[in-house]
Amino acid sequence: MTDADDEFDATPDDLAERLGAIDDDAAERRAATLRLGLEDYALEDEDRLLLEAGDIEDAESGAGAALPVLAIVGRPNVGKSALVNRILGRRAAVVEDVPGVTRDRVTYRAEWEGREFTLVDTGGWEPDASGLDAAVAAQAEIAIDLADAVLFVVDSIVGATSTDEQVVRMLRASKKPVRLVANKVDGERQEAYIGELWGLGLGEPWPTSAVHGRGVADLLDEVMRILPTESAVAKPEERGPRRVALVGRPNVGKSSLLNKSAREERVVVSDTAGTTRDPVDEQIEIAGTVWRFVDTAGIRRRTHLSQGADFYASLRTQAALERAEVAVVLFDVTEPISEADIRIVDMVLESGRALVLAFNKWDLLDDDRRRYLEREIEQELAHVAWAPRVNISARTGRHLEKLVPALEAALDGWDTRIPTGKFNAFIAELTAAHPHPVRGGKQPRILFGTQAGSRPPTFVLFTTGFLDPGYRRFVQRRLREVYGFVGTPIVVNMRVRERRQRS
Repeated sequence: MTDADDEFDATPDDLAERLGAIDDDAAERRAATLRLGLEDYALEDEDRLLLEAGDIEDAESGAGAALPVLAIVGRPNVGKSALVNRILGRRAAVVEDVPGVTRDRVTYRAEWEGREFTLVDTGGWEPDASGLDAAVAAQAEIAIDLADAVLFVVDSIVGATSTDEQVVRMLRASKKPVRLVANKVDGERQEAYIGELWGLGLGEPWPTSAVHGRGVADLLDEVMRILPTESAVAKPEERGPRRVALVGRPNVGKSSLLNKSAREERVVVSDTAGTTRDPVDEQIEIAGTVWRFVDTAGIRRRTHLSQGADFYASLRTQAALERAEVAVVLFDVTEPISEADIRIVDMVLESGRALVLAFNKWDLLDDDRRRYLEREIEQELAHVAWAPRVNISARTGRHLEKLVPALEAALDGWDTRIPTGKFNAFIAELTAAHPHPVRGGKQPRILFGTQAGSRPPTFVLFTTGFLDPGYRRFVQRRLREVYGFVGTPIVVNMRVRERRQRS
């Protein structure tokens, strides 16, 4: 708390008690009177629209049919992710001209000619792989098992390899409909190279160029022919699960948390930092509540992100955060809270998402480190003291169930709306007890206030002058004291308006 904030907090008051004594009808009448008083000030059309804005309705939730699933497999660096991007019509999958960029099963919602389906990008499959490569290959094999149809991508320039032949044997054993995609056929001259691919025994190769889009439309027409209208393997999708982004530095346990919550090896986990590159989302159930968790790439220092796959993965992490409703920022309790950790928290605040702080690897914490950690939290995370905090172990599953009440509390705060009458009663009581200080011989007044929106709660104050930043922080603190707003940033904006000139 700064010195500027201190002058507004000389003594505690019973603001909440006084507000509770105000009748709702009386509060609405007072707000209506204040609203009429605003007509004496120069308002813009945008101001009037803001004052007339109604509550935001929640999206309805329900159950939907399971979309058919199409998996794209092949050995490394044959253009699987480029084909995914071409089908989606946007750069969703990370693409780089080195093998092994994609590592997890990454799902996307796709559409062709009015039909929706789930598209699954996979890491490159290689025989006799070990370590991280073995885990990547396993994810590709799981993707085949959980698909209704498969596109097997080969490099038409390189031709069929022994690895391709082993993939074919695996695909035949799966008994799934398979179409052979001869990628990198950029023109008629390259089509001469695909003749030998008939030898793989998967029927006619479909010549395509994922980079240029050549042949992809014909391929998708064929895909629509072999895909069922409803998946025989996927679970029906629950409409409306709250979307949770798992964010943090590399190797803090985001993927482990997703796997433990999903009760399966959903994403590749390795001690190597930066294993996850693409956002991976999964519908999971914890303590009877369904959530959609999104595992994201670890965010590194900006100086390391000037180019390459990690840079684009970072951009996709930010995009995943924008699509989420609440972010769980994971910290590794065995390491000091770093500048990178604080920057990630600030990124969540800038995005306006609800926030939960999860301190992972709690089972590895000793007493000495715990004392230092509490001091670090008090000093480094004071600006988000309102965020729910949970101590977990993603590796063992310890206290994962405590995520549910923390997430629910944060989302409740994020969704909260205060009726205009009550908000103006709050402002009136607040300014009566603690008026804005006189600055330069003038004392700004708050004429009227309204909640412009939720998610996050955003308030607009119509004032006669500029409010000190310290006074706005004071208003935010008192809003939390009276109305809670657990786990959510609060935005307080000003609109300085001058009294109309009398003619």
